[in-house]
Parts: sequence; C-alpha cells; structure tokens
Amino acid sequence: MFEEIGRKLNFIILTLIVTAILFGNEAYNYKINSELKIDSGDTAWMIVSCALVLLMTPGLAFFYGGMVNIKSIISTMFQSFVALGVVSVVWVFIGFSLAFGESFYGIIGNPFTYLNFKDVTLNPNKDFGPTIPFLLFALFQLKFAIITPAIISGSFAERIRFRSYILFMFLFTIFIYSPLAHMTWHPDGLFRSWGVLDFAGGTVVHMSAGLAALTGAIFLGKRKKIIEKPANIPFVILGTGMLWFGWFGFNAGSALGANFDAVVAFANTSLASATSMITWIFYERFTNKKMSSVGACIGAIVGLVAITPAAGFVTLGQSIFIGFIAAIVSNIAVKLNNKNKVDDTLDVFATHGIGGIVGMILTAVFAKNVGLIYGELTTFMFHLLTIIITTVFTLLMSYILFKIVDSLLPLRVREDQEERGLDASQHGELYN
Repeated sequence: MFEEIGRKLNFIILTLIVTAILFGNEAYNYKINSELKIDSGDTAWMIVSCALVLLMTPGLAFFYGGMVNIKSIISTMFQSFVALGVVSVVWVFIGFSLAFGESFYGIIGNPFTYLNFKDVTLNPNKDFGPTIPFLLFALFQLKFAIITPAIISGSFAERIRFRSYILFMFLFTIFIYSPLAHMTWHPDGLFRSWGVLDFAGGTVVHMSAGLAALTGAIFLGKRKKIIEKPANIPFVILGTGMLWFGWFGFNAGSALGANFDAVVAFANTSLASATSMITWIFYERFTNKKMSSVGACIGAIVGLVAITPAAGFVTLGQSIFIGFIAAIVSNIAVKLNNKNKVDDTLDVFATHGIGGIVGMILTAVFAKNVGLIYGELTTFMFHLLTIIITTVFTLLMSYILFKIVDSLLPLRVREDQEERGLDASQHGELYN
C-alpha cells in the first residue's frame, strides 16, 4: 500500500508545484521601480556567475560518473543532472522563501514571503545585493541549492532507486538545505547573528551534503559487490575541470558584485585548489602510492571545498595553507573510511563533509580582524558551535528523511537490479 502511494507521490508533488507556480500569482518579478538603480557591471558579473555555478552540476556528473562501476555510469550522472530540474521547481515554489523569507526566530523563513517568487522583482533588495536585481540573487542562490543534493548522491551510488532519490532531494531542499541557508545567510539568521562567516557555503552546501551523504551510506548499507576501479578516468578529469571553472562563480560570485571581494575570492579559490591538488599527490607518494590523476582531481576538489567558507576573508598565503591542511586531513579521512564498514561510494563525507569542517574552522582562525590569529576568540567559538549544531541537525534530519522516503518508496534497489547495474535496471539505458 505504502509503496503504491509512494510510486505516485513524486509526480503528484511536482505537478502541484508547477501548477501553483503557473497559476498562483501574477508575474511580480517584472515590475520595476525606476527610482532604484542597478549596477550594470555587478549585474553582468552575477549573470556570468549564475552560469558558472550551473555548469558545476554537469561537471559533478562527469566527476562522479567516471569513478563508478561501468554498469552505473548513466544512473550516477543522471542523479546529478536531474537536480537541475527538480530543485529549480521546488526553489521557485517555496525553497527560496524558506531560505530568505521573513525570519522565524532566525531558523527558517516565512514560506509565504516569496511563495512562487512573489515579490522577487527586478528591483534591487538592500539585504540581498543592493546593486543587482533581486530576481538575479534568487537565481544565483538556486544554483547552490541545485548542486547540494547532487553532491550527496555520490555516497549511495550504484544502489539507490532513482524515484526514491528524487523524493529525498525534494525533502532535503525544504527541510535541511533551506533552514541552513536561512541561518547562515539571512540578515536575521541565527548563525549570522552570531558573527559566523561562511562566504560561499562551507556549512550550507558542503557540510550538509557530506553529513547527509554519511547518513545515506549508513542507511542503505554496503554494495553487494564493490569495484574500486574507475570506469572512465577521462570523465573524472573533465568533471574536475568543469567544477574548478564553475567554482570561480561559486566563490567569487558570492561577493554579489564585480568588486574587490570578488577578486580576492577568485585568487584564493585558484590557489587553495592548486595547493590541495599538489599536496594530495605528493602525500600519496609519501605513503608509497603512485601519483594518480584521480588523486589529483580529488585533491583539487577538496581544496575548493575547504576554501569556500573562507574565500573572501583570508589572504593568499592563508588560502595556500588551507588547501594544504585540507588535503592532508581529507586524505587521512578517506583512508579511515576505506577501513570501516560504511560504504560511502565516492567518499563524499571525507571530501565534502570533512573539507567543509576544516574550512569553517580555519576561516575562524584566519578571518581578517576577527580570526583567532588576531586574538579574537568569539568568532572561533561560534564557528565551533555552528559546526556542532549543523552536524547534529543534518544527521538527525537526514535520517528522518531517509526513513520517510524508505517507508513510501524503498530506497535500495533489489539485488538482481544492483547486479544488472542501475543504468539498465533504473533507466533502460547502457553506456557503450
């Protein structure tokens, strides 16, 4: 009975959302107040940043797809790609309002403030980018919301039902991503009121994705047959290049304008990822392993993750240090993960979860004027508290969401489907 209900739930939910968007409100976003002026340079850069961040999700698809079993390449890539559709619709309907609507106790936004993008206009909003159209800010934030559940998918690759994953993605965006975005980035958000610094998503994107990934890997259990050999290493390299390229929009775009902060974030992003990549492969050689291209790619991603919260707050030398430390810590975390019984297929927790935590801690250490090295303890302590709250909240909520989805639609594919591969069993397609 429950499976029958769940089978139809995905389509019903999305149909209702699309209907509500189409017929619920007038096109408020095209009303313009001639007294409010936008900056053309800032607007142009933010449009480019939106496109760059969107490119990261197809990049993630290649990055993940190249590392899995050849029988599940398409499925793994599609799990990332489909987020472009599902999360976009959810974000317009209610996600953006929950993240940036009128604050309820600093924890969540009023779902009716911007329901169906009501009042998300072409006019600037002084709280969310005073020199760019508010609609552009909402679309930029959408791209962050898209990639977060896509990151999670790497942890349970090769064994999750596709329609169950879609339902989880829908619930994750509403009940985990949006509250964390509100607490971190809304002017009245709880973490922001504490002075917590997260320039582009160390907590909101990477910690939430990494922790939910860990929960998912534990909940679904180990694969029946684990094949460590990547199916297509050129895909991994291509995906890394796309992610690195798009990450400049991710971090430098979070300055919300073509300004000095954007330049600093751009430079720090480049140096941290480069340092982390080189550190990773030399550390591998130090531990008597070969310098692999896959290792270099993972190292680059770890550096990008770790610099994300700090990108606009630290110096170039500090960004290099952050990339170095993140590579060592995440590399050790990957090795520890391989020794335990948790089957995190693509080491999402070790790279994004641990990388995000390292980045948040080092942001509080080095942030200009308020970091620990400047003798300021307050920011550091609030960062630690934020990490604890984010960890507990994400682990608990993601477990509840996995439990709910599993009761409606079994999360794990049957053994025979897993053996055939998810490309054939879930999509009727094969990679040749």
